[in-house]
Order: sequence, then structure tokens, then C-alpha cells
Amino acid sequence: MRARLAALAATIALAFTAPAQAESQAPNGGEWRHGMSIFGDLKYDAGFSHFDYANPAAPKGGELRLIPSEAYLNQGFLTFDTLNIFVLKGSGAHGMRLTFDTLMTRAWDEPDAMYGLAAEAAAIAPDRMSVAFRLREGARFYDGSPVTVDDVVFTFDLLKEKGHPLLTTAIRDVVSAEAAGDRTVVYRFQGDLVRDLPFTVAELPILSKAYYSDHDFSASSLEPPLGSGPYRVDDVQQGRSITHRLDPDYWGRDLPVNRGRFNFGTVRFEYFRDRTAAFEAFKSGEYTFREEFTSRFWATKYEFPAVTDGRVVKLTTPDNRPSGTQGWFINTRKAKFADPRVRQALGYAFDFEWTNRLHFHDLYTRTQSYFENSDMKAEGSPSEAELALLEPFRGQVPDEVFTEAWVPPVSNGSGQDRRMLKRGRDLLAEAGWVVSDGKARNAAGEVLTIEFLSDTPTFERVLQPFIKNLGLLGIDASIRQVDAAQFEERLKDFDFDIIIRRFSMRETPGVELRAFMGSETADQPGSRNLAGIANPAVDALIDRVVHATTRQELVTATRALDRVLRANHYWIPQWYKGEHNLAVWDKFGWPEVKPKYHRGVIRLWWVDPEKEARLNQ
Repeated sequence: MRARLAALAATIALAFTAPAQAESQAPNGGEWRHGMSIFGDLKYDAGFSHFDYANPAAPKGGELRLIPSEAYLNQGFLTFDTLNIFVLKGSGAHGMRLTFDTLMTRAWDEPDAMYGLAAEAAAIAPDRMSVAFRLREGARFYDGSPVTVDDVVFTFDLLKEKGHPLLTTAIRDVVSAEAAGDRTVVYRFQGDLVRDLPFTVAELPILSKAYYSDHDFSASSLEPPLGSGPYRVDDVQQGRSITHRLDPDYWGRDLPVNRGRFNFGTVRFEYFRDRTAAFEAFKSGEYTFREEFTSRFWATKYEFPAVTDGRVVKLTTPDNRPSGTQGWFINTRKAKFADPRVRQALGYAFDFEWTNRLHFHDLYTRTQSYFENSDMKAEGSPSEAELALLEPFRGQVPDEVFTEAWVPPVSNGSGQDRRMLKRGRDLLAEAGWVVSDGKARNAAGEVLTIEFLSDTPTFERVLQPFIKNLGLLGIDASIRQVDAAQFEERLKDFDFDIIIRRFSMRETPGVELRAFMGSETADQPGSRNLAGIANPAVDALIDRVVHATTRQELVTATRALDRVLRANHYWIPQWYKGEHNLAVWDKFGWPEVKPKYHRGVIRLWWVDPEKEARLNQ
């Protein structure tokens, strides 16, 4: 009897194993997996129940109110006039990504891993020239219609033709998206920069073919679009606020990647055209979560009654992500900034040490690198591996690339360091700008003028001393403040001399670097290549980053790239903090474990009923 039972069990096992093995291979020859990782193994196995940093017992409901802090594609910070964030036209509203599901979603405790969302599995071809996704059964749009392969293919074709330039650049080497059965779609690639493309297409929004066949995708619109994500647009007050409401019938709420996520009943973004007004609104409770980016406010302004009596709490959490490239970007498309010595000279007029002490209460550290706060930052002399990448460009890049990595000058903290100013004036003279009658003039007698474009007065306290020092170099500098709409248009058209911006780098940089610093985007309206970088060495090193097959290769390539960028002085770096400064009205709960690579507030926090009851009392 025991032998017969064993034989029967073996027969049953074979019956279930054989089809599984047959179905393990995708149409492109790859093996189906529940997740993808650029380097190495996945942390979570196929049977995981939820991400470690999510709390599956978190209660649902309540409201989160906040102001915009991180932009995506065409989103602005001070106002909005469209709900279409996937095209260049208009200033997009925040939170719209909550409306659209993607094929896969990132794990925030791994630097480069994704797991299935609308797709239950993915398969990268052995030659990496294609990726296949198998859609889940049950994925659906708000109107009840299923998410189909046709929708996924339609989305790709639409974004490729009419999408925001940042999207079209990212998917430039994706040749096609093709249906390979009722539930399978295959994306095919070209060229040799394909490492990151499976992850790029996995993060594209999924748009409804039926909806956008009747609606102009390229137009600005305030009509809530048809999506399939966890939140629907609930209320729109143009330029003032937008409210997203959790869909109680959201099809994906019980997926492993979503358990413990999307806990707020509503998420409302409030818009203010003035930062001081925004802060006062937080004090009065008009919104309930605030990340403080102004060190002076953090050090001196959080002493109002709601803080002292405990209704508002201050939190400091680590930020382990690359800190980004915050600074003054210099528009090298303009002839007056073509010489890197001119650009370098400008940096000698900025006294960070004085600024940090007087304005920032010594809360910041000077940014040195495009990959600050990460192991991708270049330091000291180049390693042998870095030199191997850099040597082909000797004579084409500044000699400093082959010595110590360039770092911003350190002042005596006086606010007017004569040594630094002399070095700045010498550099200008070397570049042909000689001071005459107190003005730096070129051979044609033209005065060197600089206009800082701004949409807020917040930075004036930092800019005015900077401008004063630029005047000591003979430069006629000024601030041009414009409204939010005009600012966004001039930004997209590169109609500025110098502009302040901050861009975050991914934990595993890749093809998106083209949008920040690739030659092909230097003159592409709306691109993030604000400085207009068009440098063959930079392009080649970006290719090396994208080609990296191991983490160490990637680190070596980014360090080499960092050296070239810093030695060419495309920007004047500002400052950073490796932490988040948060102030919240004390009604929220959050997971015990913070994800390493994300703040996680909108998707992971929740309203604690007991805290909210005490706060309401």
C-alpha cells in the first residue's frame, strides 16, 4: 500500500511539474521569474507575502495632506494646469502616478530590483535583447474593463510617438512592443545599451487604449483620466489643490507588493506660490505632513504652540540615496559660458562656509559630486580601473581629470574671501575677460552679465551675497523672478543664464543619464540637460555606466564620469543633507523598518485612529 501511494504521489507530481517546466520558458527564450534584478539575486522569493518594510496590518482610511516636493516629468511645485503628466505641455498635477499601475514595481530595500504588479512574471532573453511580461488575470481599469496586452502595446506606441521627451529618450532603443498571446507582451531592443531597458518599460504607466482612442493624449486636460491604480482623482481645484481617493475596489490591493501599502483614504496636495505662506499654512493645520528643506526654518521656526505642546512632532530619518545634483546650472549653450574657466571662476564667488554658518546653522555639507552620498562618488586620484576608462580621452578632457577629483574651494568663512576672489578674477582673465572700469569685458568690450532665473524669493538671501561677490569680479549679475508658468516655459526652452535645480540620481544609474547630461538631449526642449552638456567623453562614459554587468563595473564607470563632469564645471554645486527632516501633525503611524532607498510616506504610512482622536480632542 505504501509503495502504491508513493507511486501515485510521483505520478501526480509529474502531472503538475511537466506543464510548469514547459511554461517556465517565455516566447523570447527567457525564464519566467516573479521579479527582475540588474545585478545579483532577488531578496524576495516567489512566495513572499509582503515587503519587509510594509505593515500589512496598517489600518486603511484617513487623510494625508502635503505640498509637492519631488517632481516627475512635467510636474511643477507652485501650481498646475493639467492632469496629463506624460507629455511636455502644461504644468502637471502631483500624485497622478497613483492613478496608473505599471507592469512591475520597485523594492525600496534593494538598489535595483522589481517585482510583479500588473505583470505576474517577467523573462529577460538570454541575449538581453528583449523582455517578456505575463499579465495577471484580474487586472482592470476603473470602469471594470480588463488590462490587456493591447493596452500595454498601445501605451508603448503612444508614449514613443507623443510622450514627454524624458520618456521618449528613455525608450529610444526599445524597437517595439508586441503581443505574444492573450496575456504576454514582448518588448524588443536595439543597440548595445540595453541593460536597463527591461526596467524602464516595466515602469511605464499602463494606459487604456479605449479611453485614449477617444481622448487627445497630447492635450492638456483637467478631466480625471481612466486608470487602474490604487487612487482615483477625486477633487481638482486648479492651481490650488488636488485630492486623490483610495479606490475601495482596487484590483491589486491584496498583491504581495501592495500589502501594507496605500493606506490613506485620501491624499491631498496643496499648492502655495510662496514658501513662507506654505509654512504658515502648515502651522495652522491646513496640511499635515511637511518635509523641511529650508535649514533656517528647521533650526528656528519650529517653536510654535503645536510643536511645544506635542501636536506636531519633528522627525529626522536617514536618507541613504544618492543626494542628487543640487546647484546652479550654467547654460553652456550661451557663448559667454562656453569656456570652462569662466564657469569655474563663478564658483569662486560663492562662499559656502559663510552661507552655511549665517543662513543654514551649519546643518548642511557642501556637495562635491554628481553622485554625492554614495559609493559612486569620485574621490582622490583615479584608480587603475578608472584610468583605463579615462585614458582614451587624454587631451580631450581637462588634465585635472587624471589627478585629484575636483572639489569646490573652501573659504575662510568671511563671506568675501580675497584669495578665492583673486583666483576667480585670474581665471576670467585667462579666458579673455579683463576688468576695466570695474567691469569684466571681453575683447569686443562687452560686459559679462549673468541673470539668475527664479520663481521664488526663497533663495534671494543666498543669491544676494553671491551676486555681490560676482560684482567684485567685474560681473554684472542680477535676479530675474518670474511667475511659475513663465518659469516652466523658460526652463523647457533653456531661456536662462543660470538656474537652481536639484536632480536625484538612482541607486543604479543607467540610460536616464542621457537625459541629464547626454549630447542628444542638450538641445531637446524639456530635457533635464539644463547645462547643455554635449561632450563626447561624457557620452562614452555614460555608455560604460549603462554597459556595466557588475556593481563594481558600474561604480568604476560612474566615478570616471563624475571626474569629467566636475572638471568641466557645468554647475556650481550647493549643499546636501544625508537625512530627511520631517514635521507631522501627530496622527500618523509608520513601519518600524524604513526602506533604505525611499522615504515611503505616501505609500507606507497610515492614520493611527488613537493618535487622531487625541489630536482632535
